[in-house]
Amino acid sequence: MANYSDITPQIEKWSKLCQENSNIDSELYTKYDVKKGLRDLDGKGVLTGLTEISEIRQSKIENGKTIPWHGSLFYRGYNVEDMIAGFAKDDRFGFEETVYLLLFGQLPTRAQYDEFCKALANYRTLPTNFVRDVIMKAPSGDIMNALARSTLTLASYDDNPNDISISNVLRQCLQLIAVYPLLSIYSYQAYAHYHENKSLVIHSPDENLSTAENILLMLKHDSAYTRLEALVLDRALVLHAEHGGGNNSTFTTRVVTSSGTDTYSAIAAGLCSLKGPKHGGANIKVVKMFDEMKEAVSDWKDDDEIKAYLRKILHKEAFDKSGLIYGIGHAVYSISDPRARVFKSYVEKLSKAEGYGDEFDLYSSVERLAPEVIAEERKIYKGVSANVDFYSGFAYKMLGLPLELYTPIFAMARLAGWSAHRLEELINAGKIIRPAYKSVCEEKKYVEMDKR
Repeated sequence: MANYSDITPQIEKWSKLCQENSNIDSELYTKYDVKKGLRDLDGKGVLTGLTEISEIRQSKIENGKTIPWHGSLFYRGYNVEDMIAGFAKDDRFGFEETVYLLLFGQLPTRAQYDEFCKALANYRTLPTNFVRDVIMKAPSGDIMNALARSTLTLASYDDNPNDISISNVLRQCLQLIAVYPLLSIYSYQAYAHYHENKSLVIHSPDENLSTAENILLMLKHDSAYTRLEALVLDRALVLHAEHGGGNNSTFTTRVVTSSGTDTYSAIAAGLCSLKGPKHGGANIKVVKMFDEMKEAVSDWKDDDEIKAYLRKILHKEAFDKSGLIYGIGHAVYSISDPRARVFKSYVEKLSKAEGYGDEFDLYSSVERLAPEVIAEERKIYKGVSANVDFYSGFAYKMLGLPLELYTPIFAMARLAGWSAHRLEELINAGKIIRPAYKSVCEEKKYVEMDKR
């Protein structure tokens, strides 16, 4: 990139000017009843649409009153916890079945499932020379950016990229779901080779393996993994596949879809939203927070010492000085996040198998103690609990996944939900999504330049 250091002083000056003339009095939001973040004062999302794809429940009715309750997540009406229990009972992988359910609205029969898996396997290939000409060129340590670039570039290899008929969009979505593991892992391998001087290893996927198995096969230099490792990753994919139409990246996908744009642009937009640390990047923060905590807390079994460190975080005296205990709290859930609740048992099994039992106990202690500390230190309108990011980063660490792939793994899973919502938006399309913003800038009379 060109060197623009010679205009750094001007940039600093203009930045201050931008900030001085862009501040909006916070009281105006109350005056005009603006729902910042599209949420009301109780944290409840503003209703902007209808969906049949998924549902989040975080309360129950008791004696005619709505009270907070343990969270539940439903895909197309099916409780995700029941789905994962079914996968576990049969000792099988569940991500492919989850994708089928989200896209088509029904659980597949054995024949439908086999047909669908075969289709994904056939699509699990990249255009000729794509790895060389796109992924290997200017590799970046930000794999989410590399993934966005690859997504948009794939439009150039599509004979019919702008057709938004349901059949064509479905075909595009299935192809993207199939190749996202390849795009992500190959982008990381290229970065690791060219920037970290590591061996360049490009493994081809195996058509007879599940998505989770192929991720581990392609990532690890020796392609070796245990069945438990693959099952844990599969469950992570299932739990990250969808989470209501209101989450930031899914809403972004629906907003962009409503404009009538192509699939590659809509998915890239969702991807860029997911990249943010307030959304898909949170599990990286959790892992880094615990890395510091393990150094700062001498006795991992001492509740008082753990609570003291958590207070330092809240007081902006520890970790990244943000005042946030990452992985604790959620915009919707209060008493518990069902995804964290389900995933914790798999993480515990993996920690015992991989020799991380003490670290798992530390995570469990923080999960138990953090809500207590937050309640003591902050005024909160609802309870807080561990969210899915709290344990997912730890699981990825045990699986040997590099930090650079944590959020792309999320994207590989959530692409299923984005695709389902894109299709639902197109099928029920009517108006472009266009919320209102009220101008609070006073009217000014234009002044000629030589009189300013």
